[in-house]
Amino acid sequence: MNSNSISLAIIVICIIMSAYFSATETAFSSLNRIRVKNMADKGNKRAELVLKLAGNYDGMLSTILIGNNIVNIACASIATVLFVKLLGEDMGASVSTVATTIVVLIFGEVSPKSIAKESPEKFAMFSAPFLKGFMVVLTPFNFLFRQWKKFLSKLVKTSEDRSITEEELLTIVEEAEQDGGIGTQESDLIRNAIEFTEVEAGDILTPRVDVVAVSIEDSRDSIAGAFADSGFSRLPIYLENIDQIVGILYQKDFYNYVYHTDEKLENIVRRPLFITKTKKINILLKELQAAKSHIAVVIDEFGGTVGIVTLEDILEELVGEIWDEHDKVVMEIEKEGEGVYTVLGSTNAERFFEELDREEELEVTTVSGWVMDELGKIPEEGEQFQFENLKITVLKMSGRRVEKIRVEVLPQIERAG
Repeated sequence: MNSNSISLAIIVICIIMSAYFSATETAFSSLNRIRVKNMADKGNKRAELVLKLAGNYDGMLSTILIGNNIVNIACASIATVLFVKLLGEDMGASVSTVATTIVVLIFGEVSPKSIAKESPEKFAMFSAPFLKGFMVVLTPFNFLFRQWKKFLSKLVKTSEDRSITEEELLTIVEEAEQDGGIGTQESDLIRNAIEFTEVEAGDILTPRVDVVAVSIEDSRDSIAGAFADSGFSRLPIYLENIDQIVGILYQKDFYNYVYHTDEKLENIVRRPLFITKTKKINILLKELQAAKSHIAVVIDEFGGTVGIVTLEDILEELVGEIWDEHDKVVMEIEKEGEGVYTVLGSTNAERFFEELDREEELEVTTVSGWVMDELGKIPEEGEQFQFENLKITVLKMSGRRVEKIRVEVLPQIERAG
């Protein structure tokens, strides 16, 4: 074998090594760590090695860059010598530069990186044993680069927080849903779980005016009727008015111990859990579990009753509406047509605006409160007003509350700001 053949063989080897280093860099920077961790947990030794190498990312990257530069420089140098020998000094260097650049770019960079990007986990596991060997061989160089990095870190200080934020986590969930990795139901559940800690009792409570409660002075037949009419298995019980709730009456306790006996109600009522409307529902859930209770009474700063929060209300923030045999299925936001919605006044105002894909800073909880806040008065049925590009029509009132509205989106009017 003559010297030209040896040079050509070395060039081919250098290009193969360049392709290996380029593909390895892409594979390790693109791999799904969670997927690799799952494989490692199942006993895959290659996956364990990949995680170990990825954990020492700086050392691994230094090895790849050093190796890639060595083989690329060697390839260019040997190619220049070969082409000069074959074509002379005038053309050899120029032809060598063009040819080496094209070949390395196509076969040593673009192609291997594209292939590795398609299956980063598989290529990383294939590459890991070889990369581990290169890291051992290049240990002295990696040590020098670590010292250089420490020096640069001191020279250029950064206070950037590298921890993942809630918004970034929600984006990951959204991308996973779009890529088909998880379904819509799974995505909603994960998103609700992430946002769960931000929800307060005041956001989900049943307001005072809608609370079904009984007086401790009510007759047994009246209380039995309240249970039958409401369909609830637990009712708050009060002294003189609903601001003086003294306990929670369970239906089974009422019928087992009171209804056909002389037992007093106050002897069987369960102690209520009192909270403020700013209580986070993730904390409230734990408190309800610890108290073995299903209802919390929300009070204001004066001790008056604002409403109640049930265990079901909290769980609905995670899994969506829960309907039982006593519930009448009602859609809070119903789409009637393109850009036209019918909305119940009891709908959470933030949820309403989220449905319209917009954010608003609100000081009220319900759509009914938002409508009255915008009008500055108690509206009448049929009354209309415009909020930015939304035309609002009050369809139905219930006493002093807005029960239902129609929302029409007017696309021809641009939102301000």
